[in-house]
This record gives sequence, structure tokens and C-alpha cells, in this order.
Amino acid sequence: MNASRTFHAASLLLPSRVRQPASALYAFCRLADDAADLADDGDAALDRMRLRLDRAYAGRPLDHAVDRAFADVVDRFAIPRTLPEALFEGFEWDLAGRRYADLGELNAYAARVAGTVGAMMAVLMGVRNSDVVARACDLGMAMQLSNIARDVGEDARAGRLYLPLDWLRDAGLDPDAWMADPVFSPELGDVVRRLLAAADEFYRHADSGIARLPPACRPGIQAARHLYAEIGREVERADGDSVSRRAVVPARRKALLLARASAAALSGASGGEGFRSAEESRFLVEAVTATAEREEVRDDPVVWLLLLFERLERGQRVALKRQG
Repeated sequence: MNASRTFHAASLLLPSRVRQPASALYAFCRLADDAADLADDGDAALDRMRLRLDRAYAGRPLDHAVDRAFADVVDRFAIPRTLPEALFEGFEWDLAGRRYADLGELNAYAARVAGTVGAMMAVLMGVRNSDVVARACDLGMAMQLSNIARDVGEDARAGRLYLPLDWLRDAGLDPDAWMADPVFSPELGDVVRRLLAAADEFYRHADSGIARLPPACRPGIQAARHLYAEIGREVERADGDSVSRRAVVPARRKALLLARASAAALSGASGGEGFRSAEESRFLVEAVTATAEREEVRDDPVVWLLLLFERLERGQRVALKRQG
């Protein structure tokens, strides 16, 4: 989870009712990410973050502003615990230096470190519809694949390789030999462009979900979608070379994309409804939709009162039996 000016620019377009709890979630998850990346003993640091997660979900957060805010948000919005747990699992995979045999395995990683974020954002927007949540996961995964394509050289120099190993071998590249000397080649460029094509497929799926978000939320999410996709376009303009250079979207281009995103959000254009959930993110969608019925009951005062009376009557019957 890299800090990103691109994401910050997009988040400014979100309504405060979403942006503020999103900031609380981000702050807590960022602590976990930093624990995994920056601590001398990442495993131990991540274990400590898991204990803080336990306390937050138990309603007994650590006496720290970030923990208190996080606990409030997960309770108020009924964020399924499966989501932050899956995110932490993705951090564990990074700590282990895991490599990915094929695109399916890479998608499983992207689902954990980014699909989770998409699902949590959908919940903050009040959306629990399975198809829309699936599209939110698709968007997160697309953005993660764009980031991986941009950071190939940077990751390799840090000892990390995310490109699918079978794709590298298909291109005639030995993964271990390449990691020993990570230089750009036309063959590597083909692999990177192949990854960007996979990201574009996820972006295409995500578009129909964005169109079904609450109107006030669409500009910010459209902005994130287009700004991150443009990172891929910059890599493509360099023939897939993200080893000797790092793709940056110029400020003027960002401004144009933000304007286009706002126009697209206002139009509400969609299409492509009914895409199936990616297999790798289905467990996230199911975790969110499992909470939908419970939240509908909690938000409906008539149903809530009926359930309350039922519990009171049941309690009275138990008391009478004990007296008898």
C-alpha cells in the first residue's frame, strides 16, 4: 500500500461522509503496511498489528487515536473482519517474498492488498450489492496491477518480483537470472504490456460498478480509476520499460483526466453489468454480502423493535420457568 499523490487527488472528490472514515481505515492499514515493510522484524511487528486488530473488533481499541478511529469505523459501518484480515495476509506474503507462478496467483495477491480496499470503500459508501462490490474489488485489483507494471524495476532492486513467472518464461526470461541482473529488454516489455492488458480488463469490468455508486461518490472513484489507468498508458508509451525509468503522469494530464472523470460520473453511463466475480476476490464479496441482511435489520426500526420484543418475551419465559 504505497502512499500516493494520485490516490490523494482522487480522494479529494469524495464526499466528507466517505472521505473521513476512509482516512481512518487508511491510517490503520498504513500502520500495518509500514510494520511489514519498515520494521526490523516485520513478522513480529505484523503480529502486534493483528493484536490491535483483535482489540478494535472487540470494541477495546488500543488507547491511540488511530486505533480508536478505526474501531469506530468498523463498528459503525460493520466492516467484515475478513477484509482487513485478508489485507494483512497480503502483507505477510510480501514479508515472505512470495513469487507468483501465474496470473491467477498474482490476482489472489492483488485481491488481498487492493481488492480489500475496494470492498471496504464500497461498504463506506453504503453499497453491499454483490455485483457492485465485485466491481469494486475489480477496480482495486486493476489499480494494483497498474502499480506492479509501473514498479517492476524498483521492486526488483528491492528483491521482489511480482510478474507471473510463467509469462517471463514464455518470453524466454529466466526469473532468477533476471532478478540477478534486472535490466529492461523488449521481451520484458512484452510481459509488462501483457500485465497492463489484464489490468485493463479489470478496469472495464469496474466501470459498470462505478456507474451504480451513489452519485456523490462517482467523481472520486472515476478519478482514481482514470488516473491509475493512465499510469499504465505512460508505461506503454515507454514500450513497457519500467526498469530504467518510473512512469509519472504529468500534472496537466492529471487535470484533464480529473475533468473527464467528473464528466463521466455525471453522465452515469455504464454497461457490462453481470460480469462474474473474479474467483480470487469472491471470498471478499461474500464476506460483505453476508453482512447486508444484518445491516438491513439494524437499520429498519420496525424490524428492530419486533426482534427486541421477541427477545424480551423469550427472556420473560425463561424467567418464569426458573421461578416455577
